[in-house]
Amino acid sequence: MKQDLELICIGTALVDSIIRGFDPEPVSASGYRAESGSLHVGGEAVNEAIAAAKLGIHTGILCALGEDEAGDLIIGALQRSGVDTGRILRSSQHATPVTTMFVREDGTRKSITNGAHRYNFRPDQYTEMFSDAKAVILGSLFRAPFDDPLIIRAVLQAAREAGLKVFADTKLPNYRFLDLKDVADSLPLIDYITPNEDEARYYAGGERPEEMAETFLRFGVKNVIIKLGGRGCYFRNEKRELFLPACAIRAVDATGAGDNFAAGFASEILRGSPDEEALRFANACGAICTTAIGAGTALKDREQVMHFLQTGRV
Repeated sequence: MKQDLELICIGTALVDSIIRGFDPEPVSASGYRAESGSLHVGGEAVNEAIAAAKLGIHTGILCALGEDEAGDLIIGALQRSGVDTGRILRSSQHATPVTTMFVREDGTRKSITNGAHRYNFRPDQYTEMFSDAKAVILGSLFRAPFDDPLIIRAVLQAAREAGLKVFADTKLPNYRFLDLKDVADSLPLIDYITPNEDEARYYAGGERPEEMAETFLRFGVKNVIIKLGGRGCYFRNEKRELFLPACAIRAVDATGAGDNFAAGFASEILRGSPDEEALRFANACGAICTTAIGAGTALKDREQVMHFLQTGRV
């Protein structure tokens, strides 16, 4: 039975095949070595849903999966983390996407997508599945299924009419390319947008976070948060701006750090925290995520995050 939820994450679900410490020198005609290889559930909507649920927010997910083992793996991980999976759509016509990720020693990474990432679903046809929540996260704007201006507009309009708070994470395009002008009628419906610095530069232009944020505000977004990686984050709306430094941490794998940040911020806003407190909490969530391989490995619960904020120890 469908349950009322506080937060619903809408978007991509996939499996990450993470290869760490790849040695480009072959050991045979077709053989290479790496330090480690592991499978982890991923995709922005999955990462955000798992993080928000661990933080104590009653969270669900609206996504599409194939009827395959990769899809089973994702559902199992979601349910173990306490995410409501009753809104997941499954089809035998399309495989669950699998991403191959090469992680460097400093935690940064490169990823390889494939044709399965091009297909997603039409969340605008399932607006009744999120209209009873308190908030939605679009994970992620400019990637399937949110790489179609008509779908973006319909989902955001439905969320606005239902009185939901709207958070939109972003991604650089991989198959279909949009710019801010393509979605200009939708951007005023977003309460908080959370691009990283590369994404903000790509869509808004400029070299400084202040310039990038100004462009998003000019298009009507109410609040802009630019994730700056190891430098922290920058926040701006029409009334104020803030720069918060990053938490000191030894990064192992940055996969999913931005998704954990977005979920942490949304969870605290839903609890009624002011923007600055929510940003500090989000910074800590992103930092904790980088201390282990995989997007959903290191973050445990809200108490862990509060302990880290107080002591600097995970």
